[in-house]
Amino acid sequence: MKDPRNSSLDFTRVWRAAGYSAAGFRAAARGEAAFRQELILFVVLAPLGAWLGDNGIERALLIGSLLLVLIVELLNTAVEATVDRIGNERHRLSAEAKDIGSAAVLLSILAAVLTWGLILWPHIP
Repeated sequence: MKDPRNSSLDFTRVWRAAGYSAAGFRAAARGEAAFRQELILFVVLAPLGAWLGDNGIERALLIGSLLLVLIVELLNTAVEATVDRIGNERHRLSAEAKDIGSAAVLLSILAAVLTWGLILWPHIP
């Protein structure tokens, strides 16, 4: 017999998943200063990107690059929380995992800056 919870039409599961996602978003916004800063930048720059982009592709790149920063920051926060949950003692692999997550955030920020620069540079008089 097929388990009804595995149905692609199980909207209860989708609703619960959305709730978990919202809880994770709130936790990051409450507990992570870097995520709050990046979220504020997104709220300010996304409408600007929608206005400055000449076409759908440019708008998608401008806004998508900002979303990418938020996504990578959320993943970095998840890695940090997991490492912290494992233990408080200093360990080379724990430090390495956190540093790698931080490097990923930095690369996503550089990608956003590069995207904005390449798209907007030709429009600067």
